[in-house]
Amino acid sequence: MIRNDAPRTAECRRAAILHIVSGHPPHRDPWGKCDSSVTIRAMSESVPQEKKRGGFFSRLKQRLNNGRGLGLKLGPGRRKLDAELEEELETQLLQADVGLEATERILHELRKRIGRGDAGDEEQIRQILREILADMLKGHARALEIPEGKRPYMILVVGVNGSGKTTSIGKLAKKLLDQGYSVMLAAGDTYRAAAIEQLQAWGERNQVPVIAQQPGADPAAVIYDALEAARARGTDVLIADTAGRLQNKTGLMAELEKVIRVAARLDPDAPHERLLVLDASLGQNAVNQAVEFNETAALTGLIMTKLDGGAKGGVLLALAERLDVPFRFIGVGEGIDDMNVFDAEEFAAALVGSE
Repeated sequence: MIRNDAPRTAECRRAAILHIVSGHPPHRDPWGKCDSSVTIRAMSESVPQEKKRGGFFSRLKQRLNNGRGLGLKLGPGRRKLDAELEEELETQLLQADVGLEATERILHELRKRIGRGDAGDEEQIRQILREILADMLKGHARALEIPEGKRPYMILVVGVNGSGKTTSIGKLAKKLLDQGYSVMLAAGDTYRAAAIEQLQAWGERNQVPVIAQQPGADPAAVIYDALEAARARGTDVLIADTAGRLQNKTGLMAELEKVIRVAARLDPDAPHERLLVLDASLGQNAVNQAVEFNETAALTGLIMTKLDGGAKGGVLLALAERLDVPFRFIGVGEGIDDMNVFDAEEFAAALVGSE
């Protein structure tokens, strides 16, 4: 009997991904044991299993200050805000990816609040810095809201490869479901290997429908079909994945513009939300990405991921200085609950930390 192994390979990959995101053993495939190389590859591309952890912002604080964050070390005793202290602070802010413009603003605010007098001990300086950073970030701490009367509410998610786009979509779907919204996903990343299967795995985990076509299909067509389906089914929110693209690749950025134009044929206001997923560990390059994507897609929000890795976190201050785009969510891990609404005061406290 002649056998086509392509369906088997796809099924094995899919079973392995579902095993990772659900924690349940994969179903046995029709021909017996799956190819281990397919399983291993699917595992490397899939969503890691959720782990139980403590409070979100306590985890953020721990990660940013475990040898990262500002790493504020000013020595014992009281200090005056003199040139020496300013230089120390400037160095530490720049090393934390705060960027030159934001660093200059922070030091300017520090001079205004303290003057050239006694700045106090290290903890007093930390407290003043927390207040300054929180004030800089508060205007960007705007949570995602789904307004009444816009159904389906379309959320387009963009970003470069490796930023955590598809995983963020799965987490966002879970949050919206918990708030009582019905959700549909659109597999608009038709280029990356296993991207469709990964999104479908998130769909099954969250028990939401996923509209997808064959790999290599026109992303605009996929998203158009998904928007039509969401309208027909009365779905509250459609979250559309897109192919990862570098901000300096004009062809791919033009394709993103096409996706936006095609969605607007069904709803002139669509996409209603345009979220950019950024990898915090990229530092100032994340700022460049945000600027370029904003020019193409007119961003309405950011999701900052991978604050649990080598990121120092200061890049959010650099972004706040360059762009008037809300910070919707931040992520400190790969579990489904490791993404939360951005809180300026909590983030500033976590970034500055304590001795």
